[in-house]
Amino acid sequence: MVTIKDVAKLSGVSPSTVSRVIADNPRITEETKKKVRKAMKQLGYHPNISARNLVAKSTKAIGVIMPSSANTALQNPFFPEVLRGIGSVIHEARYSLSLSTGETDDEICEEVKRMVFGRYVDGIILLYSRLNDRVTNFLREQDFPFVIVGKPYENESETTYVDNDNLKAGKEITKCLIDKGHEKIAFIGGSSDLIVTKDRQDGYIEALKEAGLEENDSYKIHTEFLKSGGREAVEYLLSLKEKPTGLVVSDDLISLGVISRLEESGYSIPDDLSLVSFNNVYLSEITRPPLTTVDIQIYELGAQSAKALIEKTVNKGEPAKRIIIPHKIVYRDSV
Repeated sequence: MVTIKDVAKLSGVSPSTVSRVIADNPRITEETKKKVRKAMKQLGYHPNISARNLVAKSTKAIGVIMPSSANTALQNPFFPEVLRGIGSVIHEARYSLSLSTGETDDEICEEVKRMVFGRYVDGIILLYSRLNDRVTNFLREQDFPFVIVGKPYENESETTYVDNDNLKAGKEITKCLIDKGHEKIAFIGGSSDLIVTKDRQDGYIEALKEAGLEENDSYKIHTEFLKSGGREAVEYLLSLKEKPTGLVVSDDLISLGVISRLEESGYSIPDDLSLVSFNNVYLSEITRPPLTTVDIQIYELGAQSAKALIEKTVNKGEPAKRIIIPHKIVYRDSV
């Protein structure tokens, strides 16, 4: 463990000077501050800003980690809504919220380390779950309280998480199209290393199998959870010799891109192609046509994750929980 003394030794100043630099004391020269901060960075020293809270062993703050490139993530209405759910609970409990703003995986990792080593927060909510995630692995190594919104890719029984049954939802929404007589159904998903995409796609595949329909690899496309991603997916589908008649899209925002690109190509929904979607964000109701989509109760996902995390921070021995939020299909005019 790197201490203030190590930083003092490397930068050639006294430990009390290092403490003053950390507190940003105006009586310390800029030159000394630069020297000390450089040494801190070199040694990987994270100042314990919340030392005054250590007596109470609590900062009364929680960290919320967005998937990489938070600025694009926030364009997706899922995230403001899940934050609203988290906010309602932590406000009630008089906690504050630190939101990560890192754009790359490296930046996010650095930010989480700073939150943990600097004791800025009592616990962390991850708003995503992906394969081999460095942040998740780090939090496990540090035995730091965290909750995942989504399903962990490993150590499921040891991790507290809040999720929907995305496999079941994927199956039910695909069955919607099958029941209407569709046989050529494509799946447009978000990033393929996200567990939520994998689960929804597995449900789609299961529904096809149960209906005795052929699973066609050229009908499975992965893109980012963004409107532009939906446009690229459509261009690819329209280039196929056998075009699908039904689309299962794993996110309402991608659906918007899909619909606008189809309209540009002279296709109308639902007359030429039927489309079903996921999340039931507010946009799904006002888009033309309004989307048939899976309501996953985003607000509730946020609220329950915050409740579970606060319980963990108050009682370190709190056993891991699996909280499944029910979903329902909202039928509108896109089928």
